[in-house]
Amino acid sequence: MSRELPIVGILLAAGYSTRFGSNKLLHRLADGSLVAARAGATLAAAIPQSMAVVRPGVPEVEAALRAQGLEVTVCPNARAGMGASLAYAVQRAGEAAGYVVALADMPFILPETIRAVAERLRAGDDLVAPRYAGERGHPVGFAGRYRAELAALGGDQGARDLLRRDAITLFNVSDPGVIQDIDVPSDLPGADG
Repeated sequence: MSRELPIVGILLAAGYSTRFGSNKLLHRLADGSLVAARAGATLAAAIPQSMAVVRPGVPEVEAALRAQGLEVTVCPNARAGMGASLAYAVQRAGEAAGYVVALADMPFILPETIRAVAERLRAGDDLVAPRYAGERGHPVGFAGRYRAELAALGGDQGARDLLRRDAITLFNVSDPGVIQDIDVPSDLPGADG
């Protein structure tokens, strides 16, 4: 039965950019696109049934993500942390064969990497993530059987405890974007420092 269910892409875009100094998701990349828009466009291109979860009070991020074809949902308790935002998104997404969880501050991941995570879920992996240069990256795929646990998350740890508890299947990629997140301005390509 789960084979008939979709793989759902979830873009976590509800953070507060405390280390960046301003809303990093609204920062323009070298090609002129917004960080959030680039990450959202890539997820939507790879997984047509994708949604983004945002925090209240950022209509510019909402609009940028809707323009990329994502369903956007506002997490009322986003301040509680990434776990709360992920739980909210999974609750809103409903039952699925799997969830591919991407981060809006990681705009350089290639669509084929995201597709590969989804394909591995379809092939039967329960937890899966790409690995680049020996380092586990994003996005992370969760089989549908994890829905209740994901929907019960809270705090700022996200799904870290779950990923530590259960074996995760890693596959090597030649995509450095899977480990390239933007936390501070110097993380941006071409930034001085």
